[in-house]
Amino acid sequence: MKKALITGITGQDGSYLADYLLSLGYRVYGMIRRSSTVAYERIHHLIDDITILNADILDQTSLMDIMAQAQPDEIYNLAAQSFVPTSWNQPVLTGEFTALGVTRILESARRVVPGSRIYQASSSEMFGKVLTVPQNEKTPFYPRSPYGAAKVYGHWITINYRESYNQFACSGILFNHESPRRGHEFVTRKISHSVARIKLGQIQYLELGNIDSRRDWGYAGDYVKAMHLMLQQPEPEDYVISTGETHSVREFCEYAFEHAGIPIEWTGEGLKEQGVDKKTGQVRVKISPKYYRPAEVDLLIGDSSKAQDKLGWKPSVRFKDLIEMMVDHDLKDCADLK
Repeated sequence: MKKALITGITGQDGSYLADYLLSLGYRVYGMIRRSSTVAYERIHHLIDDITILNADILDQTSLMDIMAQAQPDEIYNLAAQSFVPTSWNQPVLTGEFTALGVTRILESARRVVPGSRIYQASSSEMFGKVLTVPQNEKTPFYPRSPYGAAKVYGHWITINYRESYNQFACSGILFNHESPRRGHEFVTRKISHSVARIKLGQIQYLELGNIDSRRDWGYAGDYVKAMHLMLQQPEPEDYVISTGETHSVREFCEYAFEHAGIPIEWTGEGLKEQGVDKKTGQVRVKISPKYYRPAEVDLLIGDSSKAQDKLGWKPSVRFKDLIEMMVDHDLKDCADLK
């Protein structure tokens, strides 16, 4: 029985990865930061099947302790401060978690379980102000947020440990991946959840920022399978994981409303009203500058040819299917809470 240690197991990706590894017969250890309250909702259904270990990515001693206890064959480092807007408000803390935290993981593994295989969660936000379209493993990085900059550090320190100590350490450069387990602060879940609440009459409108930003959106359940495949290869390499399609926030929003069967009307500073006639429109989406980023990432679209060729990986859930999955889940969830 293989053993896997997942940092960030209570997050979206951690919960899906734990589901997947358990289905493959792994013994799964999940690292959780000790606090007075822990959000277990994404892994509540797994509590009897996984082993929870307390440690903190800011504290290397605690990381070494849990690695000695678990003796994992595979380590998946998914722990980070992962909400991009917060990284401007907390840039130093973001660096501690998302950048230096990776070094602590790598160094702890090198000292305690040197034979383990390590997956580092890199991000398409590293490409930022993109220099080539689409983006692949050879595209230069140009991060546009403290989060993106921290992820670049984490990516390169993983390569450095791989080359310096011959560690099996690789990074998955994952483009945006969503699901019904996505946090409500992320724009995709904010849209699907708000659409459900509008449909049920619980709120009147949704506020968004830059709706013209374009992203390559996939399904988190697909992407965790790519993480696992990377650690099964003969040699450690880095891979872009993406759908190869790009869509705007506006498109995501429009289809979410359409799927829920609700007419949509836009309004906001500097934006011409569009959609249904003002006399009949029941829903307003307000565009607010307070949600704009200090430095915007306008376009992301990934080229996952390498992953498809070498890993045999490809996405199974496309853009509209993902939106329908999220809206349907939130409609049921919000109705149950009413």
